[in-house]
Amino acid sequence: LVSVLSAAIIVYRLPWTWKCSKLLMKFIHAGLNTIAMILAIVSMVAVFEFHNAKNIPNMYSLHSWIGLTAVIFYCLQLFLGFAVFLLPFAPVHLRAVLMPIHVYSGLTIFATVIATALMGITEKLIFSLKSPAYSASPPEATFVNCLGLLLVIFGSLILWMASRPHWKRPPEENAKVLRPIGETPEGTEVESTMTNSSNVDKPDLRINSEAARKQNLKFDEAGQRSTM
Repeated sequence: LVSVLSAAIIVYRLPWTWKCSKLLMKFIHAGLNTIAMILAIVSMVAVFEFHNAKNIPNMYSLHSWIGLTAVIFYCLQLFLGFAVFLLPFAPVHLRAVLMPIHVYSGLTIFATVIATALMGITEKLIFSLKSPAYSASPPEATFVNCLGLLLVIFGSLILWMASRPHWKRPPEENAKVLRPIGETPEGTEVESTMTNSSNVDKPDLRINSEAARKQNLKFDEAGQRSTM
């Protein structure tokens, strides 16, 4: 879950994927999340079956509580992502409202998964190491503690990449994806220019009334295209 979910998070952030179509990246993002969810469900079924076979109580530790909560919210996240962002039925304004929530909840679930993994490996060490005990710092304990530190570093790097603006997919690439069928490349360049010009402050555009009127028309057209 940690490895596949992290790949799904940063799939939009890799520069060599920016030349791919936005629709293709959506399918890759959804496919990786689906694989991660299936693996998580299979692993949870295996854990319950193992506990039942060994007469070990289920759902008594904080690790199990947080882990089950993360999987449940992850399933909801995936279902809503399919319904709102992948299928072409949700209105544009709904997607715009839900996108920040979708991103924040995805990063929160990923951080929760990292925390669950850390608690799980610590719990396993405490129960498994008897002679010598975990408190005696045997090589197994040192190895797993180092693994936990690597998980923290890995998770921090993923969250850093997902939160930096310069790792975002460039808007002009989105404009190329959204150009109508039959539009010339020149039209795409104009569309990219209009999209980039929307970042200019309006007070700087007060050259004259005619130029301001034309610029406002460009703003409106770029805004309509960028929200498709």
